[in-house]
Amino acid sequence: MAAPAGLEAHTASGRYVGVVTGLLRRPMASYYALLASTGLLLGLGLIMVLSASSIDSYASSGSAFTIFTKQLTFALIGIPAFWLALRLPMRVWPMLGWPLVVLATILLVLLPFFGKEVNGATLWLDFGFVQIQPVEVAKLALVLWGAAVLVRKRPLLTEWRHLAVPLLVGSVVLFGLVGIEDFGGMILLLFILVALLWTAGVRFRVFATLGAIGVVGLVPLIVGNEERISRLTTFTDPFAHQDGDTYQLVRGFYSLGTGGWWGLGLGQSREKWGALPEAHNDFIFAIIGEELGVLGCLVVVALFGVLTWAGMRIAARVDDPFRRLVAAAGTVWLAGQALVNMGGVVGLLPITGVPLPLISAGGSSLVLTMFVIGMLASFARHEPEAVLALHARGRAWWVRWAGIPLPELPGRPGRARQALRSGRAGRPLGRSTHRARTGGRR
Repeated sequence: MAAPAGLEAHTASGRYVGVVTGLLRRPMASYYALLASTGLLLGLGLIMVLSASSIDSYASSGSAFTIFTKQLTFALIGIPAFWLALRLPMRVWPMLGWPLVVLATILLVLLPFFGKEVNGATLWLDFGFVQIQPVEVAKLALVLWGAAVLVRKRPLLTEWRHLAVPLLVGSVVLFGLVGIEDFGGMILLLFILVALLWTAGVRFRVFATLGAIGVVGLVPLIVGNEERISRLTTFTDPFAHQDGDTYQLVRGFYSLGTGGWWGLGLGQSREKWGALPEAHNDFIFAIIGEELGVLGCLVVVALFGVLTWAGMRIAARVDDPFRRLVAAAGTVWLAGQALVNMGGVVGLLPITGVPLPLISAGGSSLVLTMFVIGMLASFARHEPEAVLALHARGRAWWVRWAGIPLPELPGRPGRARQALRSGRAGRPLGRSTHRARTGGRR
């Protein structure tokens, strides 16, 4: 007797859900989800930079490919940066914090004197052959240095004075140097600091104190800059100021609204013909909405969601406190930057001028982002179950060719080798194993 159609559909859907759940529980799920989302975002970004910048490139240089060629060059530079981060030994990461803090501080001090002004903001240091945004170095410095400080002071986190020195002092210095020129960059530094403290388990009263200090510190940085005051006071009613301060935001609305559900088609944007400023940079998400529609925007949001899930899964599964803090803070950095950019384009947040990671045109941002992705991928390979799975399957030819070493076996070598011999390595945790690890708690 044939089963009812409804029962067959329910069984089939349950089977598909089971397959997806099984794939997500596999030891290398974080690694592959991270690589897949990054690759798709990077590929989409290159396509959209070519589309959004073609008119400006042709008008300024006579070639529609000038800006795209630069972006492609930086993407190719980002691949070795990703590879370097993937190969770095785990013992090196905690040692990079202090040198990066010193480097970021020097670059930020030099910025007001030797920086290049673009659209009224001095955010780049121009060394002739390359331009660097010091805020990108400051973000990575705070992630690595802050994590190292919190791990070292872990037994003393309940005492305010041990937490304040040197973490908060160093953070205030970075915040102040960045906030003078780059308010959006300072907000992202604040995201990173909050992620570090939250992951480290700092008490709530510390967050309340930090919030009060942050409000007091933000007031002079906002009041002393008319453009920042304007952005905060006009974004709630942009059409009332569309001929002035909110012109870019309103043109972005027109771009998004024109695309509808399915978009006008790749390359068919109308706003990129000089109407929308920074169409290939800060407001590239509006061009995505115009050419690829709501569906294209949802794909971008979903890919960032996958990247965020992979990063947080890495933070939850690594067994080293330093890597846990760095993975959480690095993920919040990328996800927070994407949220701030897309939120500004659609009018939910004030415009801060931060680029959309992996998609917006920009060299130093793309290379540093690829380096951070490589760092997260390296941590994913060092998850305890992932290590066992990698040793069980051995290195593929392309892994050997790329010179990516196998991570060291976790715990006691005897138990690790016994797990490899018994064939348990590379399998997702079963219910009994999970209960044993969690002490029977659900």
